Amino acid sequence: MPGLSQQILRTDASGMPLEWIDFRQAARLHFLGMIAYACGEPLFTLHGGINAATHRQSLVEINSIVATHGNHQMRESYTPPLSNRTLFQRDDHLCLYCGDRFPHRQLSRDHVTPISQGGANLWTNVVTACVRCNNHKAGRTPEQAGMQLLAIPFAPTHAEYIYLQGRDVLADQMAFLRVHFPRSSPLRHRHGLAPGTTPWMPGTR
Repeated sequence: MPGLSQQILRTDASGMPLEWIDFRQAARLHFLGMIAYACGEPLFTLHGGINAATHRQSLVEINSIVATHGNHQMRESYTPPLSNRTLFQRDDHLCLYCGDRFPHRQLSRDHVTPISQGGANLWTNVVTACVRCNNHKAGRTPEQAGMQLLAIPFAPTHAEYIYLQGRDVLADQMAFLRVHFPRSSPLRHRHGLAPGTTPWMPGTR
């Protein structure tokens, strides 16, 4: 059973993913009458105060996904902010040069085309690299360094970015988010791999 630290996915009334919230924020939305509907699995029930007239205790059931009133229009030109945490999540903590998986502290942001050669600090020009590979590549392109880039970097959509920001994403939350991913999204295969299936490797879009 998920604990109180479990994140809850908030969407707008049309089902567009918006953000992750905690149980306190979800309870506040319930009490303010801002919940349009709830879906996903029930996570826990919060017990409130005793009603003086009915002598009944108020109860609020918190689900894994809550939709709030209103619709959010996402600009087509939207690009999510770039951070090392979400970059490493996008690449599944794999070094995209040697292909090995590393803990956060042993990873770094590599600019495929180095800044010194006119490269930009954009999602489409950065990949996760282990410290060793990044030091070896230095201020060179992969071709100049004789290194093979294992995947083409991509900018996540809003829904993909929401997923990348999540912690301990539940199966029903992932299924909900996956509907909003592009058909070619490599993130579609992050959860629910069948036994013996090869884990996801970043690929082309």
